[in-house]
This record gives sequence, C-alpha cells and structure tokens, in this order.
Amino acid sequence: MATPGKGEPKYLQIAADLRASITSGERGPGSRLPGENDLMAAYQVARETARKALAQLINEGIATPRRGAGVYVREFRPVIRNGITRLSGQTWPEGKSVWGEEAEGRSLEVGGVQVSEDDPPPRAAILLGLGDGERVIVRDRRYLLDGKPVLLARSYLPASLVAGSRITQADTGPGGTYARLADLGHAPAHFREDLRARMPEPGEVASLGLAPGTPVVEVIRTAYTSSGEPLEVSEMVADASAYVFRYDFTST
Repeated sequence: MATPGKGEPKYLQIAADLRASITSGERGPGSRLPGENDLMAAYQVARETARKALAQLINEGIATPRRGAGVYVREFRPVIRNGITRLSGQTWPEGKSVWGEEAEGRSLEVGGVQVSEDDPPPRAAILLGLGDGERVIVRDRRYLLDGKPVLLARSYLPASLVAGSRITQADTGPGGTYARLADLGHAPAHFREDLRARMPEPGEVASLGLAPGTPVVEVIRTAYTSSGEPLEVSEMVADASAYVFRYDFTST
C-alpha cells in the first residue's frame, strides 16, 4: 500500500493504491475493483471513505460503475494520436485516411456527418482571415472507435474556395478534405494545432458518453497553403481518458 502524504485524506491513499495496481497491469481492463466492503476491511475505514475512493477513480475516467455489479477498470484501449505523422505526406496525399494508424485493427465509424453553409463564428473568421459577409462550409462529424465515441469535430472552410466541390458532400472521398483541397489547387502544406484541457459542456458529455468528472481536450487545427493562406479551421473535442497525444519529431 502507498504511504499517504502528510494530511492526505485516507480515500486518496486508497485511490492511489488502486490506481497503481491498474497502471502496473495487476488489474487489467475490464477487471472488477474491490467493493466497498472489501476496502472497508482492508483499510479499516468507514463505508463513506471506501465509496469516495472508488468515486475518485470514476471521476478520473479510470474506472466505470456497472449498476448492481460494482466498479470496473475501463476496458477501452486508448487512441494513440500521433499529431505529426497523421498529417504527413504518407496519409492524405496518398489517398489514405489520417485515422489509418490510429484505427489499424480497430473498427472506425464516422457518424452524425452534417454539411451546411453558414456565417462563421468569430474565432473561425479570424483564423481564416474572412471579411464581413463571407460564408463558410461547416462540416460536423463524430468519430467512434470500437463502438465508443472518442472525438467530436467541426471544420470551417471558406465557401468561396470550396463551393460546388466534393467537400460540400458528406463523403469527401479518398484522402478526405485535404486531398480535395489539393484537387482544387490549394494543397495544405502546413498545420498548426493548439491543445487545451477543459471540462466538457453538457452536450459534449452526452455525445461522447463521458463518465462523471472526465475532462476533454480541445484541439484547434488550422491548415495553410505553402504561401500561408489559411484553408481550414477544425475544432475538435476529444475524450481525454480515451487519448494519448504523441508528438514524435527530430531535432534540427
């Protein structure tokens, strides 16, 4: 058992012990955690303390409750998202999905695809350098991996640039939006992503099926041409408990 820090509540010590057993692999995905009675006996604590220890892991997204059956280690295998290679010349320019590596050997479903023309929200208008009255094509979708919602995405593209193209259709074809931009003579050459963690909005909790207390990671990506012309702004909301964000690059 872990040694509690000075003044650390007992339930946090218990949670730390359980977390360590999960991290070490002692308790694998889908395994049942000790119940309240077990924790009360092992740690000589009151039921409320045992309950708070389990609630701590549930709030962290590490464990999930099953009605009438106890609390279990999350079964979902995290998504390894390589923020550099997924947008490289080996993906969309070759007609491949940027999800290829992340979804390899897994079931990927893109649901809730909606395409519309609208006025841009302030952030998208600024990032795209749009003037008054200029419209955008909006693409909304939700990504599910192995049946679990993991990401919400909304993209904005200048309507004057992509009107009448396949980008305005639900299925953009091999290579997706970026390949179609290249077909239009506006190939993306540079990408910038800004990430920040925050607590989810109620609609995001419902759409992603988030456990109580699970944060999200908001990713704002802007795609540019080689001359610096902004082409697309994509606002993504990821289930933080389902992702590992990896950035693998060399020093030059």
